[in-house]
Amino acid sequence: MSQPALKVIDGGQKDRRARLRELYETYGGSVYERCRYLLKDSTQAEDAMQEVFARALAHADGFRGEASPLTWLMKITTHHCLNQLRAERAPWRRWFERDAAARPEGDRGEQALETRELVRALLSRVDPETQAAVVHYWVGEMTLEEVAAVLGRSVPTVRKRLERFAALTNEELRVS
Repeated sequence: MSQPALKVIDGGQKDRRARLRELYETYGGSVYERCRYLLKDSTQAEDAMQEVFARALAHADGFRGEASPLTWLMKITTHHCLNQLRAERAPWRRWFERDAAARPEGDRGEQALETRELVRALLSRVDPETQAAVVHYWVGEMTLEEVAAVLGRSVPTVRKRLERFAALTNEELRVS
């Protein structure tokens, strides 16, 4: 049985950089193309590709050698891009966009403050575990599986909490 290809990342800093460079040179094009396909934007795809390789480096211990490094990177890529798309569609983002369109161009500081206050107000209406799930999922761009693991809950439980928060946010946006 061969040694897992990413085992070298567990080595010293020099080995980690060399292995990351090797992964990037070997699979960077494939990762970029997947990002571009999912995000439909080349600039976002470039940013996402960099984030994928940063996550791969940070989570190298998650690679168990059961699949090829390309398969592992594609999984990270897909999760990251889908989370990014979900975050862009998050219900509370509509309030930000609507509020931004109504403000003069030079009024960004006040808008950011009001936006933070709205998010805080919405989060204060739910329990601390739901708050953590919302922040991990929509802000931290974690997958449902990652959020469930961090919270020690099942994926369906996390999904229900996020859906309830989205419903609360949608209701609040209709009122305001």
